[in-house]
Amino acid sequence: MSDETGATTGADGETGPGAAGGAGRRVRVVLVDDHRMFRTGVQAEIGRTDITGVEVVGEAADVDQAVTVITATRPEVVLLDVHLPGGGGVEVLRRCAGLMSVAEDPVRFLALSVSDAAEDVIGVIRGGARGYVTKTITGTDLVDSVFRVQEGDAVFSPRLAGFVLDAFASTDAPPVDEDLDRLTQREREVLRLIARGYAYKEVAKQLYISVKTVESHVSAVLRKLQLSNRHELTRWATARRLV
Repeated sequence: MSDETGATTGADGETGPGAAGGAGRRVRVVLVDDHRMFRTGVQAEIGRTDITGVEVVGEAADVDQAVTVITATRPEVVLLDVHLPGGGGVEVLRRCAGLMSVAEDPVRFLALSVSDAAEDVIGVIRGGARGYVTKTITGTDLVDSVFRVQEGDAVFSPRLAGFVLDAFASTDAPPVDEDLDRLTQREREVLRLIARGYAYKEVAKQLYISVKTVESHVSAVLRKLQLSNRHELTRWATARRLV
């Protein structure tokens, strides 16, 4: 029986996380997500090392914590959320580029996010992640995905794989959105949340910044994109599938 990554259950029909771990396999993992309860849930689901083979060696809630923990623990796989305080998953990948390029025992990244936006998927893959799965994935398939990434495979939810294939199928470089490239990573995060209908206070809470800072970012986005208000901003983001 297959699920969203195409993973299968064990020959004995086992459907729990232990089915994916395999006999004697071990993998050291760091969890990066800004929601503590989600990290706790993932830890409980896949972190039973004697059953799954997954050893969670560290956790982080923002970009700075992530870089510190990953550098200190040198895990084999990092489960990385895309939207993080401090610059997002792409910033973690940028700052850990040296660890990914080590010839022996490289640190590999698997994005695990609620977002299924094409921009998010393509952004982290360009940043060096080995795959991207959404948070609807089962525990069994997540364990399987972690081991596949450890072994150097690329892992995607089927629909998300299409984004990557579309972006890189041509021998030519993917088209560059010059308007979007004018925005900083933080401005893109604010843009996405505003376009989804979040109030300024909600954006501030989500990104751990002040309302005044949110207002400044929105003003900068409107100026750079030559838009007049948040309604135009929402239409602009929707047209580019950023919402």
